[in-house]
Amino acid sequence: VQLQASGGGLVQPGGSLRLSCAASARTSSTYVMGWFRQAPGKEREFVAVMTWNSGMTSYADSVRGRVTISGDNANNTVYLQMNSLKPDDTAAYYCAAGRTYSPFAGVYNFWGQGTQVTVSS
Repeated sequence: VQLQASGGGLVQPGGSLRLSCAASARTSSTYVMGWFRQAPGKEREFVAVMTWNSGMTSYADSVRGRVTISGDNANNTVYLQMNSLKPDDTAAYYCAAGRTYSPFAGVYNFWGQGTQVTVSS
C-alpha cells in the first residue's frame, strides 16, 4: 500500500484545511487509517484514526471538536477536515495505514510522505 498525502498549506488562525490521503490499493475493510503530525523538534503525535467497516473514529484531545476524519471507499481516500486552526497545529501531517486500531504510530505499517500545515497570521 502506498499513501499520498496532500492538501497542506498556509492558513490564518481560525481557518480551515482539508487534507487528503490517497491509497494505491483498496484499504477498506482491511486497514485502519490514521493521521499523525510532527512539529519541528517534537515527536510524531497522534491526531485521528478511523476504521472503514465500522466507521469508528477517535481523536487526540488537542484536536477533538475541531477535526473530522472520514473516508471515501470508492476512491480509497481518507480525509482530515481541520477547522478553527491554531498556530499549535503547525506541523507536517502524515497519514498511515495499519491493522490495529491504535493511537500509537509504531503499529502502523504504511506511511504517506507528509504534507505541511502552517497556521500563521
